[in-house]
Amino acid sequence: MSPSTPPPVPSVAPAAPSRSDLVADAALALLAERGMRGLTHRAVDETAGLPQGSTSNLARTRQALLELAVRRLADREARVLALHEMPDPRAGLDSLVDALALATHRALTSNRELTLARYELALEATRRPELRAHFDAAGARFREQLGALVNEMGSADPDRHVLSLVAWADGLMFSCVAGGFHAEVPGLQDVRSGLREILDGMLGG
Repeated sequence: MSPSTPPPVPSVAPAAPSRSDLVADAALALLAERGMRGLTHRAVDETAGLPQGSTSNLARTRQALLELAVRRLADREARVLALHEMPDPRAGLDSLVDALALATHRALTSNRELTLARYELALEATRRPELRAHFDAAGARFREQLGALVNEMGSADPDRHVLSLVAWADGLMFSCVAGGFHAEVPGLQDVRSGLREILDGMLGG
């Protein structure tokens, strides 16, 4: 190696998931596959490939297990939504449309099971006030960031516009993941066109 050649950067193996993450991921997978009735401590142990009793050691009650799943859901959806990739408002409307379309399409395709798990948890939260607070707090980060974006891009009513955007995206995802259009997942360009129409009306694009 010549003196002018920089030394190779050592490769760093990704950190192994923690036992808590393994349990939470298994819980989310079970929710998507079997629904709320299929979520048991024993089933989580089996799905995660952990010794019997591992899930109970981390989350002794069903409520604790659900809260663990909600927290993990928020972490994983933050990556799906790519909150760290949301555009600078100065980049213009096209950049926002592209970012939101990509995030929505990911939820419809490569992260379809995660979206199903979210709907299971959302319905359960309507019956468990103690879970409702955790579920709402988990989604607040995205809503707040989206509100700041549309506000900086000239929205006359950011709160109402965020509600409309989230309702549109949630409606599309539910229809295409669990509803009457589950066999007709739209392509990325179709999602982009729909978002562009919505945002043009809001922001006068």
